[in-house]
Amino acid sequence: MRSYVTKMAGVTTLPPREEREAALAEAGYNVFNLDSENVFVDLLTDSGTGTMSDAQWAAMLEGDEAYAGSDSFDRLQAAVQDVMGFEQVVPTHQGRGAENVLYGTLVSEGDHVLNNTHFDTTRAHVAANGGVAVDCPVDSAESADEGNSFDGNFSVERAREHVDDVGADAVPVVVLTITNNSNAGQPVSVENTRAVREFADEIDATFVIDACRFAENAYFVREREGRSPSDGASDEAPSREPGYEDASIQAIAREQLGLADAVVMSGKKDGIANIGGFAAMRDPDLFEHCKQRAILYEGFPTYGGMAGRDLAALAVGLREAVELPYLEHRIGQVRELAGLLRDAEIPIVEPVGGHAVYVDAGAFFPAIPSTEFPGQALVCELYREGGVRAVELGSFAFPDTDRPEYVRLALPRRTYHREHIEHVAETVEAVFERRDEVSGYEIVDEPPIEELRHFSARLEPVAE
Repeated sequence: MRSYVTKMAGVTTLPPREEREAALAEAGYNVFNLDSENVFVDLLTDSGTGTMSDAQWAAMLEGDEAYAGSDSFDRLQAAVQDVMGFEQVVPTHQGRGAENVLYGTLVSEGDHVLNNTHFDTTRAHVAANGGVAVDCPVDSAESADEGNSFDGNFSVERAREHVDDVGADAVPVVVLTITNNSNAGQPVSVENTRAVREFADEIDATFVIDACRFAENAYFVREREGRSPSDGASDEAPSREPGYEDASIQAIAREQLGLADAVVMSGKKDGIANIGGFAAMRDPDLFEHCKQRAILYEGFPTYGGMAGRDLAALAVGLREAVELPYLEHRIGQVRELAGLLRDAEIPIVEPVGGHAVYVDAGAFFPAIPSTEFPGQALVCELYREGGVRAVELGSFAFPDTDRPEYVRLALPRRTYHREHIEHVAETVEAVFERRDEVSGYEIVDEPPIEELRHFSARLEPVAE
């Protein structure tokens, strides 16, 4: 069992309730607008908020800051080749930079992009290039033969129905997001990835994997793929038919990613870095086009908007992310929080995914309609009650998409301890006990890009 020794400590304090109330109102009841010093436990995102290892810090001291031909880029390229199996790498400042580079090259006006479930920035990049983002998630019935173990899967049946409506020529790109962040962080099976590969070949589309949490997904494949339908949603290791249980995380990751034509990666997730990302691809022509777009938006192709020291840290982080003991600890913390919430009878999405616990805010606040954003009401109450910052991933973040009313409690990597997890659970339980007293919210000011409104919109409580 892995544990960690603290070599550097930061201080977090819980502001008094009246200060939290004032800060929340000043932020327009949008926790993205809160100063971090006013947050006690920050579960807004696991993106770039984790704690780097001593090996990563040591690599940073050797960072090569050359504008062109940086040795740090060579180290990152080698790590991507070894861990993920892609030789052609275009570094970017973070994942959305990689989306801009790749989707800006592949997507044109009127194109339809199919995804198991688009996340916010992915959807926005498709729209910004004139495309239409189409979600093709499976429902529980479609994954029942796998014991609901891979609810993040891509529904090829839905995708084919959409292609029948619009024509194959209108679908140049098919995307598979692993794990499926917008669908409660649920994993995607290798079998489903093969099916998506075959579907992309049928319609002559480029198959892209959004690999932000590829290592966590490989952990679930190792644990679950091949289990019998009777295993259900238990978080415990099930009995199963032979599968990937004896394979290394790296081997599983390479097999799954090896089915794609290209990947987009935020190094701030399973790169365990505070900044950085990349796009990687197999086709030399696509690589050249992406490099030229990267020069325009990100920087020279051997630094891509990152300092050499950040390239070096990401190279080490990718290798650490596929270590089984690291993933056991990482996903173990998420399951620990889920267990505490389950014991308190909080409605959470199960089985639990890899990077977060998702609370079903619609079930939490059944009296608050989706038009009044029950998820955002829960986010505000968690901060008001215990200084916990979470994020809404429902009707506020994804307008006009008919998404479930989820609130994500995303755990940063190697950052918080048992007492923090207990505080979060106690905070959620305290809000649950007074849930009948909570009202919804309305938007009073929002930005012009609807797909990104949750980052900066301002709200007010609905007048009673």
